Amino acid sequence: MVRNYTDAQLLKRVEEIDGFKEIPSNYWILGVRSNEDLSNQFDDKFYIFNGRRFVMVMIGTTHPGLTILKDYSKFNSLGAAIVKADKWYYNLWVYGMHRGKIPALIQLGNKITVHRDNNKNGKSEQLGREYDGYYGINFHLNNYNLSDLSKKNYINGWSAGCQVPNDASKYNDFITLAKASKQKFSYCLINEFNVKP
Repeated sequence: MVRNYTDAQLLKRVEEIDGFKEIPSNYWILGVRSNEDLSNQFDDKFYIFNGRRFVMVMIGTTHPGLTILKDYSKFNSLGAAIVKADKWYYNLWVYGMHRGKIPALIQLGNKITVHRDNNKNGKSEQLGREYDGYYGINFHLNNYNLSDLSKKNYINGWSAGCQVPNDASKYNDFITLAKASKQKFSYCLINEFNVKP
């Protein structure tokens, strides 16, 4: 599980990341990818900010599940999409419906950078060529039933590259804010980091 950070530590870190221009003035999402990267488990975190103000944090995954890593060809013949970390993606998402089933943030705003993992070893890896484009990398819950507040034990097919929270209660609160805000949402994905003394 990703270590805990203060707001100040997170904000300082994202200002050092590739592509940093400014802290968005509206709602934005910061993903922190676990260095441990337990296979097929929700071991990452999503921090929601409004400008520089912390709003909430959710457990989730920034990696595809084992189902996709082992059988990615249903989605893309080049491999499973692994979003490149330590990078900013400004105005990436807009409010919409994921697969027409649940409210989500969908990738209609801007391009995202991914690696294509195709070695089928069950481990998400940022290896080889980078691809920039529109790949349907959405931010959505791990369930099509928003009233089911249970947490899942395994990612499995719930992420084929999408960024997926594992906390329906907090997700519902956030997606309500997202719908009302009528904005584009920026995303910064970083690797877990050591805090300098």
